[in-house]
Amino acid sequence: MKKNVLWVTQTAAAIALLIVMQAVTAPLGNTLITGSIVNLILVVSVMILGLPAGLTVSAVSPVFAKLLGIGPLGEIIPFIMLGNMVLVLLWHLIGKKSFAKQPLPHLTAGVIASVAKFLVLYGTIVKIAIPYLLRLPDGPAKAITATFSLPQLVTALIGSGVAIVILPLLQKALSQRSA
Repeated sequence: MKKNVLWVTQTAAAIALLIVMQAVTAPLGNTLITGSIVNLILVVSVMILGLPAGLTVSAVSPVFAKLLGIGPLGEIIPFIMLGNMVLVLLWHLIGKKSFAKQPLPHLTAGVIASVAKFLVLYGTIVKIAIPYLLRLPDGPAKAITATFSLPQLVTALIGSGVAIVILPLLQKALSQRSA
């Protein structure tokens, strides 16, 4: 029972941080900043709190972005969830190895997970959703394509890069707190 309450509390705290950061950075109108921070929170969530928390934060992130008015069309939210979940899952599978002892698993996780997220978003949104599901006019189609192309790779790499730097510090702080 205590473990479930702790999981809910920690996951809720990660979601609250995500919402606050999306709301604070949204007025800047800079996808690079907001996207990088969101990816950072996704990585930290999975690496510190575990896979279930990371997947949960991944799923709610685009929903809250939409509710805050900074998210895309509702029809592409499932694709964004999928991209986020791929990032989190790969970080979990690759990055959990030798957590604080070796940077290589984190570097590998960051690159592979970022590229995979980009490919999932580009493939599902740009190559499938826009031309076949949404059938958007050229202007909006080009705007969404621009958002879900290279910027997704860049923001995932930046978020992962910052995570690589701060994860050992967070891990050390958490281990000292529980000691």
